[in-house]
Amino acid sequence: MSEPESLRCSSARNRGGVQRVEGKLRASVEKGDYYEAHQMYRTLFFRYMSQAKHAEARELMHNGALLFFSYNQQNSAADLSMLVLEVLEKSETKVEEDILESLAKLFSRMEPNSPERVAFVSRALKWSTGGSGKLGHPKLHQLLAVTLWKEQNYSESRYHFLHSSDGEGCAQMLVEFSASRGFRSEVDMFVAQAVLQFLCLKNKNSASVVFSTYTEKHPSIEKGPPFVQPLLNFIWFLLLAVDGGKLTVFTVLCEQYQPSLKRDPMYNEYLDRIGQVFFGVPPKQSPSYGGLLGNLLNSLMGSGEDDDGAEEAQEDSSPIELD
Repeated sequence: MSEPESLRCSSARNRGGVQRVEGKLRASVEKGDYYEAHQMYRTLFFRYMSQAKHAEARELMHNGALLFFSYNQQNSAADLSMLVLEVLEKSETKVEEDILESLAKLFSRMEPNSPERVAFVSRALKWSTGGSGKLGHPKLHQLLAVTLWKEQNYSESRYHFLHSSDGEGCAQMLVEFSASRGFRSEVDMFVAQAVLQFLCLKNKNSASVVFSTYTEKHPSIEKGPPFVQPLLNFIWFLLLAVDGGKLTVFTVLCEQYQPSLKRDPMYNEYLDRIGQVFFGVPPKQSPSYGGLLGNLLNSLMGSGEDDDGAEEAQEDSSPIELD
């Protein structure tokens, strides 16, 4: 028997073994022996890990977690979900889309706002960057954002969309958010904030997509440009200015639209950052806002980040990660 055939046979035997074990464990869960089944899963996990059977361990824990979720055994399911992450970390598994989707599926089954869910998503995002301390893989952020959107947790969904590359999905979520929770007078502010924050994160492409999609699909926005709302016209001109990269255009634009920009005290703070990123404006010596606003800026944009110059930033359309 050749080596490839031997490997295939070995893999098939391992798969068969996992299926037999899963059958016994499923029977225990179906009988209501949740504690015993949970302990057996953990025992098998450590056995597989000691034998370096990482794929089998991950599959068993993933399926076991879903099984416990289906019986509303949240604690046991969350524990096995964390063991899935432990396999990924210890085996140094490469990030692949099917793995990210499996993690997002576990996340979607956890109780919203539970401590276990918070711990799981934090650890999953860290693994998805290879433990580099960055903020997580854009695809995982996108999958988490969609789950939170379905749960109508718009604020958390918005955060994860900002760290993804899905401007269209973000816009559709914001349309729903605005229509269900916002005032009609604020329809322009929902998208303005998102565009400014995408630009602060150097994600010019998503900023453009979120603006065009939102203004096309929102039922309370008349077709433009130009738009009825001055703030939307400002954002439209800003995106053109970012493409052009001329500081004088950016400066005049910000001066002319100050009445609209004063509607939210954060707008000028975001524009200061955008000036640094895309137009080469030197950073201020000290921020004009401390406390909560300063903390918000630091959490969104990262602190102590080195700027490589406006030209390089303009070419970088991917999200930056926060420290």
